[in-house]
Amino acid sequence: MKFPPVYLASASPRRHEILTQLGVPHQVLKVPSTGGEDEPRLPGESPAAYVERTAREKAQRALEYLKQAPQRPAPHPVLAADTTVILHDDILGKPADVDEARHMLRRLSGTEHEVRSAVVLAEPGRMLETVSITTVRFAVLDENDIDAYCATGEPMDKAGAYGIQGLAGLFIEHISGSYTGVMGLPVYETGVLLRRWLREKAAQP
Repeated sequence: MKFPPVYLASASPRRHEILTQLGVPHQVLKVPSTGGEDEPRLPGESPAAYVERTAREKAQRALEYLKQAPQRPAPHPVLAADTTVILHDDILGKPADVDEARHMLRRLSGTEHEVRSAVVLAEPGRMLETVSITTVRFAVLDENDIDAYCATGEPMDKAGAYGIQGLAGLFIEHISGSYTGVMGLPVYETGVLLRRWLREKAAQP
């Protein structure tokens, strides 16, 4: 299956691995961040609107970065994504420290939460978007489970303080939706977006 080459506007090794597994030719862009690890939520902004906005903004920053490159870059689209863990309308981002990771895991224990992954494919003047929505149910965790998991260091760079593809898979009772979406890049939705891009490009005069 043929996919267009893309610039991946993400330093996430998981997104890189997923694109590699799909056979999508890509180059990772190291776009300078605008601030902290997680983008601030705007006043009154819903989690659904937040994740879509932040994915668009990542794509726009990448396009601006390419525009300012000293050498003319190849005319490939930019692929950007953002993944958000949502519990009771609260966004659980990447924990700042181990204490915050423990607090997040205690909140997730024995509950269902939602994971939204927004994906954007963009070039100057054109942007395609899609969203994956997955429900995840956590088992009840005791303090020993939480302490042992935090001691591995795995929660520290993950939204919601867990990685479904790692040891936290032991905590997941059930998911409804996209496993790869929880990882950070939903395979099905990304494939649909890339094929749509090719079709629309082919239809242009």
